[in-house]
Amino acid sequence: MAGAKQRHRLVWYLQAVQHGAIGGAHGCQAQIDRAARHLYAQNAQRIYKGQLPPMLYAVGVLEVNLDRKGNVRSLNWMRAPRHAPEVIREIERTVRAAAPYPAPERVQDRLVWTDTWLWDRTGMFQLDTLTEGQRDGG
Repeated sequence: MAGAKQRHRLVWYLQAVQHGAIGGAHGCQAQIDRAARHLYAQNAQRIYKGQLPPMLYAVGVLEVNLDRKGNVRSLNWMRAPRHAPEVIREIERTVRAAAPYPAPERVQDRLVWTDTWLWDRTGMFQLDTLTEGQRDGG
């Protein structure tokens, strides 16, 4: 029963964060969009234009912790593309090089931004937050 109760609390928390009811450590979607757009602006030549191909070289989920000034405090891989260590290194370098990010609109200690990186064989990428989608494989 404790497992079900914990899952219910997690679902409630994630919904509250998604709808901006909880600020604190997790910012609202608008702040995450601003951070993603900032990273795109810093890497315009590396953004895959249009829909991604059906098979991607790497997919990773990275949590980025930003302080109130938009500096990167830490990076935490939720799902690292371990088969492509060069992609892990390049994503980390790219995130750090784009700092400082736009500061959170509300004064708070930090913004936690989790995004899925969709990486093509060419080294070009999209973030799930701003993706243009993926072509069908058939």
